[in-house]
Amino acid sequence: MKAIQISALRQMAVVNIPEEEMKPDEVLLRLNFVGFCGSDLSTFLGKNPMVNMPVIPGHEVGAVIEKVGANVPEGLKPGMVVTVNPYTNCGKCASCRNSRVNACQHNETLGVQRNGAMRELIALPWEKVIPAGLLTPRTCALIEPMSVGFHAVSRAQVTDIDVVLVIGCGMVGMGAVVRSAQRGATVVAADIDDSKLELARRMGASYTINTKTEDVHARLLEMTSGFGPDVVIEAVGSSQTYQMAVDEVAFTGRVICIGYAKTEVSFQTKYFVQKELDIRGSRNAQPSDFRAVIHYLERGTCPVDQLISRVVRPEEAAEAMQQWADNPGKTFRILVEFKN
Repeated sequence: MKAIQISALRQMAVVNIPEEEMKPDEVLLRLNFVGFCGSDLSTFLGKNPMVNMPVIPGHEVGAVIEKVGANVPEGLKPGMVVTVNPYTNCGKCASCRNSRVNACQHNETLGVQRNGAMRELIALPWEKVIPAGLLTPRTCALIEPMSVGFHAVSRAQVTDIDVVLVIGCGMVGMGAVVRSAQRGATVVAADIDDSKLELARRMGASYTINTKTEDVHARLLEMTSGFGPDVVIEAVGSSQTYQMAVDEVAFTGRVICIGYAKTEVSFQTKYFVQKELDIRGSRNAQPSDFRAVIHYLERGTCPVDQLISRVVRPEEAAEAMQQWADNPGKTFRILVEFKN
Protein backbone atom coordinates (compact mmCIF):
# COMPACT_ATOMS: atom_id res chain seq x y z
CA MET A 1 0.00 0.00 0.00
CA LYS A 2 0.97 3.64 -0.46
CA ALA A 3 2.72 5.55 2.36
CA ILE A 4 4.76 8.73 2.82
CA GLN A 5 8.21 8.35 4.33
CA ILE A 6 10.86 10.80 5.56
CA SER A 7 14.19 9.07 5.09
CA ALA A 8 16.72 11.86 5.73
CA LEU A 9 17.11 15.64 5.89
CA ARG A 10 14.51 17.17 3.50
CA GLN A 11 14.01 13.77 1.89
CA MET A 12 10.35 12.77 1.63
CA ALA A 13 8.85 10.34 -0.86
CA VAL A 14 5.90 8.07 -1.54
CA VAL A 15 6.82 4.44 -0.88
CA ASN A 16 5.04 1.11 -1.06
CA ILE A 17 4.82 -0.88 2.17
CA PRO A 18 3.12 -4.19 3.00
CA GLU A 19 -0.33 -4.07 4.57
CA GLU A 20 -0.29 -4.81 8.31
CA GLU A 21 -1.92 -7.91 9.74
CA MET A 22 -4.75 -6.95 12.08
CA LYS A 23 -4.71 -8.61 15.53
CA PRO A 24 -7.87 -9.67 17.39
CA ASP A 25 -7.70 -6.61 19.67
CA GLU A 26 -7.09 -4.16 16.82
CA VAL A 27 -9.10 -2.03 14.41
CA LEU A 28 -8.10 -1.56 10.79
CA LEU A 29 -8.53 2.05 9.71
CA ARG A 30 -8.71 3.45 6.20
CA LEU A 31 -7.06 6.85 6.32
CA ASN A 32 -8.94 9.68 4.61
CA PHE A 33 -7.04 12.74 5.87
CA VAL A 34 -3.83 13.02 7.90
CA GLY A 35 -2.38 16.32 9.04
CA PHE A 36 1.22 17.44 9.07
CA CYS A 37 2.17 19.04 12.39
CA GLY A 38 5.15 20.99 13.72
CA SER A 39 6.93 17.82 14.82
CA ASP A 40 6.71 16.47 11.25
CA LEU A 41 8.22 19.72 9.96
CA SER A 42 11.02 19.41 12.53
CA THR A 43 11.65 15.85 11.36
CA PHE A 44 11.77 17.00 7.74
CA LEU A 45 14.30 19.70 8.71
CA GLY A 46 16.43 17.32 10.80
CA LYS A 47 15.60 19.10 14.07
CA ASN A 48 13.51 16.49 15.87
CA PRO A 49 15.72 14.77 18.48
CA MET A 50 13.03 12.21 19.39
CA VAL A 51 12.40 10.77 15.94
CA ASN A 52 13.58 7.35 14.78
CA MET A 53 14.51 7.58 11.08
CA PRO A 54 13.42 6.63 8.52
CA VAL A 55 9.86 7.23 9.60
CA ILE A 56 6.33 7.38 8.23
CA PRO A 57 5.04 10.64 9.76
CA GLY A 58 1.52 11.55 10.82
CA HIS A 59 -0.59 11.38 13.98
CA GLU A 60 -3.45 13.80 13.23
CA VAL A 61 -6.02 11.40 11.86
CA GLY A 62 -9.38 11.43 10.14
CA ALA A 63 -10.29 7.87 9.19
CA VAL A 64 -13.07 5.36 8.65
CA ILE A 65 -13.13 1.93 10.26
CA GLU A 66 -12.45 -0.71 7.60
CA LYS A 67 -12.56 -3.83 9.76
CA VAL A 68 -12.58 -4.79 13.45
CA GLY A 69 -10.86 -7.68 15.19
CA ALA A 70 -12.66 -10.48 16.98
CA ASN A 71 -12.04 -9.02 20.46
CA VAL A 72 -13.06 -5.44 19.67
CA PRO A 73 -16.11 -4.12 21.61
CA GLU A 74 -19.38 -3.73 19.75
CA GLY A 75 -19.25 0.08 19.95
CA LEU A 76 -16.69 0.17 17.14
CA LYS A 77 -18.11 -0.85 13.77
CA PRO A 78 -17.01 -0.73 10.11
CA GLY A 79 -17.96 2.54 8.44
CA MET A 80 -17.64 4.70 11.57
CA VAL A 81 -15.72 7.98 11.28
CA VAL A 82 -12.98 8.09 13.91
CA THR A 83 -9.84 9.81 15.02
CA VAL A 84 -6.89 8.34 16.92
CA ASN A 85 -5.13 8.84 20.23
CA PRO A 86 -1.59 8.49 18.84
CA TYR A 87 0.30 8.00 22.11
CA THR A 88 1.29 4.78 23.86
CA ASN A 89 1.48 4.23 27.58
CA CYS A 90 3.37 1.50 29.39
CA GLY A 91 1.16 1.24 32.48
CA LYS A 92 4.19 0.88 34.76
CA CYS A 93 6.07 4.21 34.94
CA ALA A 94 5.46 7.00 37.46
CA SER A 95 3.21 8.92 35.04
CA CYS A 96 1.02 5.92 34.33
CA ARG A 97 0.89 5.04 38.03
CA ASN A 98 -0.46 8.55 38.64
CA SER A 99 -3.07 8.17 35.85
CA ARG A 100 -1.32 10.76 33.68
CA VAL A 101 -0.82 8.40 30.77
CA ASN A 102 -0.36 11.29 28.32
CA ALA A 103 3.08 11.86 29.90
CA CYS A 104 4.16 8.21 29.93
CA GLN A 105 7.92 7.98 30.34
CA HIS A 106 8.10 5.41 27.56
CA ASN A 107 5.54 6.96 25.20
CA GLU A 108 5.94 6.31 21.49
CA THR A 109 3.92 8.74 19.39
CA LEU A 110 2.79 7.77 15.91
CA GLY A 111 5.06 9.36 13.35
CA VAL A 112 7.86 10.08 15.82
CA GLN A 113 9.22 7.13 17.79
CA ARG A 114 7.26 4.70 15.59
CA ASN A 115 5.82 4.75 12.10
CA GLY A 116 2.76 6.95 11.79
CA ALA A 117 -0.47 7.28 9.85
CA MET A 118 0.60 8.77 6.51
CA ARG A 119 -0.54 5.64 4.70
CA GLU A 120 -3.66 4.13 3.22
CA LEU A 121 -4.39 1.67 6.05
CA ILE A 122 -3.25 1.27 9.64
CA ALA A 123 -4.08 -1.29 12.35
CA LEU A 124 -4.24 0.04 15.91
CA PRO A 125 -5.39 -1.20 19.34
CA TRP A 126 -9.10 -0.54 19.72
CA GLU A 127 -8.50 1.50 22.88
CA LYS A 128 -6.72 4.17 20.79
CA VAL A 129 -9.60 4.59 18.31
CA ILE A 130 -11.98 7.45 19.17
CA PRO A 131 -15.44 7.69 17.53
CA ALA A 132 -16.02 11.19 16.15
CA GLY A 133 -19.81 11.32 16.00
CA LEU A 134 -21.08 13.33 13.03
CA LEU A 135 -17.75 14.97 12.22
CA THR A 136 -16.23 14.45 8.78
CA PRO A 137 -12.83 12.76 8.44
CA ARG A 138 -11.45 16.08 7.19
CA THR A 139 -12.45 17.85 10.41
CA CYS A 140 -11.22 14.91 12.48
CA ALA A 141 -7.66 15.61 11.36
CA LEU A 142 -7.79 18.80 13.49
CA ILE A 143 -8.79 17.09 16.73
CA GLU A 144 -5.41 15.92 18.04
CA PRO A 145 -3.52 19.24 17.81
CA MET A 146 -6.43 21.16 19.34
CA SER A 147 -6.61 18.62 22.17
CA VAL A 148 -3.00 19.45 23.10
CA GLY A 149 -4.07 23.07 23.61
CA PHE A 150 -7.13 21.97 25.59
CA HIS A 151 -4.89 19.89 27.85
CA ALA A 152 -2.61 22.86 28.53
CA VAL A 153 -5.61 24.83 29.79
CA SER A 154 -6.46 21.97 32.16
CA ARG A 155 -2.87 21.98 33.42
CA ALA A 156 -3.21 25.73 34.04
CA GLN A 157 -6.45 25.25 36.00
CA VAL A 158 -7.94 28.22 34.16
CA THR A 159 -11.09 29.79 35.63
CA ASP A 160 -13.37 32.69 34.77
CA ILE A 161 -11.41 35.17 36.89
CA ASP A 162 -8.15 34.62 34.98
CA VAL A 163 -6.47 36.63 32.27
CA VAL A 164 -4.75 34.10 30.01
CA LEU A 165 -1.97 35.02 27.58
CA VAL A 166 -1.51 32.44 24.82
CA ILE A 167 1.81 32.90 23.02
CA GLY A 168 1.62 31.37 19.55
CA CYS A 169 -1.54 31.03 17.46
CA GLY A 170 -0.86 27.85 15.57
CA MET A 171 -3.25 24.92 15.90
CA VAL A 172 -2.16 24.05 19.45
CA GLY A 173 -2.31 27.68 20.55
CA MET A 174 -5.76 28.05 18.99
CA GLY A 175 -6.89 25.10 21.05
CA ALA A 176 -5.69 26.89 24.17
CA VAL A 177 -7.52 30.06 23.10
CA VAL A 178 -10.78 28.17 22.57
CA ARG A 179 -10.65 26.22 25.83
CA SER A 180 -9.66 29.24 27.92
CA ALA A 181 -12.56 31.23 26.46
CA GLN A 182 -14.93 28.32 27.12
CA ARG A 183 -13.92 28.47 30.78
CA GLY A 184 -14.82 32.14 30.93
CA ALA A 185 -11.30 33.56 31.06
CA THR A 186 -10.22 36.80 29.39
CA VAL A 187 -7.92 35.62 26.62
CA VAL A 188 -5.02 37.55 25.10
CA ALA A 189 -3.57 35.98 21.95
CA ALA A 190 -0.01 36.83 20.90
CA ASP A 191 1.65 36.05 17.58
CA ILE A 192 3.75 37.68 14.86
CA ASP A 193 1.11 37.22 12.14
CA ASP A 194 -1.91 39.53 11.99
CA SER A 195 -4.07 37.05 10.08
CA LYS A 196 -3.61 34.45 12.82
CA LEU A 197 -4.44 37.06 15.44
CA GLU A 198 -7.62 37.99 13.61
CA LEU A 199 -8.63 34.33 13.55
CA ALA A 200 -7.80 34.03 17.27
CA ARG A 201 -10.40 36.73 17.95
CA ARG A 202 -12.97 34.68 16.06
CA MET A 203 -12.11 31.70 18.24
CA GLY A 204 -12.47 33.48 21.57
CA ALA A 205 -9.61 35.91 22.22
CA SER A 206 -10.69 39.25 23.70
CA TYR A 207 -7.38 40.95 22.90
CA THR A 208 -4.47 40.38 20.52
CA ILE A 209 -0.84 41.47 20.48
CA ASN A 210 1.52 41.37 17.52
CA THR A 211 4.80 40.60 19.29
CA LYS A 212 6.84 41.82 16.33
CA THR A 213 5.31 45.30 16.05
CA GLU A 214 3.89 46.08 19.52
CA ASP A 215 5.29 46.64 23.02
CA VAL A 216 4.14 43.41 24.65
CA HIS A 217 4.92 44.47 28.22
CA ALA A 218 3.14 47.81 27.95
CA ARG A 219 0.06 46.29 26.28
CA LEU A 220 -0.26 43.58 28.93
CA LEU A 221 0.02 46.04 31.80
CA GLU A 222 -2.65 48.17 30.13
CA MET A 223 -4.99 45.19 29.70
CA THR A 224 -4.52 43.88 33.25
CA SER A 225 -4.52 47.10 35.31
CA GLY A 226 -0.79 46.71 35.87
CA PHE A 227 -0.88 43.11 37.22
CA GLY A 228 0.10 41.05 34.20
CA PRO A 229 -1.69 37.87 33.04
CA ASP A 230 -2.58 35.23 35.63
CA VAL A 231 -1.70 32.45 33.20
CA VAL A 232 0.75 32.33 30.30
CA ILE A 233 0.59 29.38 27.90
CA GLU A 234 3.74 29.06 25.78
CA ALA A 235 2.83 27.36 22.48
CA VAL A 236 5.80 28.32 20.28
CA GLY A 237 8.94 26.70 21.61
CA SER A 238 11.63 29.39 21.36
CA SER A 239 13.99 30.92 23.86
CA GLN A 240 12.40 34.35 23.35
CA THR A 241 8.86 33.16 24.07
CA TYR A 242 9.93 31.14 27.11
CA GLN A 243 11.59 34.25 28.52
CA MET A 244 8.52 36.32 27.67
CA ALA A 245 6.30 33.93 29.57
CA VAL A 246 8.31 34.20 32.78
CA ASP A 247 8.84 37.96 32.44
CA GLU A 248 5.22 38.84 31.75
CA VAL A 249 3.23 36.50 33.99
CA ALA A 250 1.75 38.10 37.11
CA PHE A 251 3.13 37.52 40.58
CA THR A 252 1.91 34.09 41.82
CA GLY A 253 0.90 33.26 38.25
CA ARG A 254 1.07 30.01 36.29
CA VAL A 255 3.31 29.39 33.28
CA ILE A 256 2.41 26.41 31.10
CA CYS A 257 5.05 25.17 28.66
CA ILE A 258 3.99 23.20 25.58
CA GLY A 259 6.63 23.97 22.95
CA TYR A 260 10.14 22.54 22.91
CA ALA A 261 12.76 25.28 22.70
CA LYS A 262 15.38 24.28 20.13
CA THR A 263 18.20 26.08 22.00
CA GLU A 264 19.14 26.61 25.62
CA VAL A 265 17.06 29.19 27.47
CA SER A 266 18.46 31.68 30.00
CA PHE A 267 16.14 32.93 32.75
CA GLN A 268 16.22 35.52 35.47
CA THR A 269 15.57 32.83 38.05
CA LYS A 270 14.83 35.44 40.70
CA TYR A 271 11.38 35.72 39.09
CA PHE A 272 10.71 32.07 39.89
CA VAL A 273 11.07 32.90 43.58
CA GLN A 274 9.98 36.54 43.76
CA LYS A 275 6.79 35.84 41.84
CA GLU A 276 6.34 32.42 43.50
CA LEU A 277 5.49 31.01 40.10
CA ASP A 278 3.92 27.69 39.20
CA ILE A 279 5.82 26.51 36.10
CA ARG A 280 4.26 23.42 34.57
CA GLY A 281 4.92 21.33 31.52
CA SER A 282 2.05 20.15 29.35
CA ARG A 283 2.51 17.10 27.17
CA ASN A 284 0.15 15.56 24.63
CA ALA A 285 -3.47 15.16 25.77
CA GLN A 286 -5.77 13.00 27.84
CA PRO A 287 -8.73 11.07 26.38
CA SER A 288 -11.04 13.62 28.03
CA ASP A 289 -9.35 16.39 26.01
CA PHE A 290 -10.12 14.56 22.77
CA ARG A 291 -13.76 14.24 23.80
CA ALA A 292 -13.94 17.93 24.68
CA VAL A 293 -12.55 18.95 21.27
CA ILE A 294 -15.02 16.69 19.47
CA HIS A 295 -17.84 18.27 21.48
CA TYR A 296 -16.61 21.75 20.52
CA LEU A 297 -16.29 20.90 16.82
CA GLU A 298 -19.73 19.31 16.73
CA ARG A 299 -21.26 22.69 17.57
CA GLY A 300 -20.25 23.92 14.12
CA THR A 301 -18.89 27.28 15.33
CA CYS A 302 -15.24 26.54 14.59
CA PRO A 303 -13.93 28.12 11.33
CA VAL A 304 -12.54 24.80 10.14
CA ASP A 305 -11.83 25.93 6.58
CA GLN A 306 -9.58 28.73 7.83
CA LEU A 307 -7.55 26.28 9.93
CA ILE A 308 -6.78 24.09 6.91
CA SER A 309 -4.18 25.86 4.80
CA ARG A 310 -3.94 23.25 2.07
CA VAL A 311 -5.07 19.74 1.12
CA VAL A 312 -2.64 17.72 -1.01
CA ARG A 313 -2.31 14.27 -2.52
CA PRO A 314 0.52 12.02 -1.23
CA GLU A 315 2.60 12.76 -4.35
CA GLU A 316 2.40 16.51 -3.54
CA ALA A 317 3.36 16.16 0.13
CA ALA A 318 7.10 16.76 -0.25
CA GLU A 319 6.57 19.97 -2.19
CA ALA A 320 4.00 21.17 0.36
CA MET A 321 6.36 20.44 3.25
CA GLN A 322 9.18 22.34 1.55
CA GLN A 323 6.91 25.34 1.04
CA TRP A 324 5.91 25.19 4.71
CA ALA A 325 9.57 25.11 5.70
CA ASP A 326 10.24 28.18 3.55
CA ASN A 327 7.33 30.16 5.02
CA PRO A 328 6.32 28.62 8.38
CA GLY A 329 4.45 31.60 9.78
CA LYS A 330 1.62 31.44 7.21
CA THR A 331 0.60 27.81 7.66
CA PHE A 332 -1.94 26.30 10.05
CA ARG A 333 -2.41 22.75 8.84
CA ILE A 334 -1.55 20.87 5.68
CA LEU A 335 -3.71 17.78 5.23
CA VAL A 336 -2.79 14.83 3.05
CA GLU A 337 -5.80 13.17 1.45
CA PHE A 338 -5.70 9.44 0.83
CA LYS A 339 -8.55 8.70 -1.57
CA ASN A 340 -10.03 5.23 -1.89
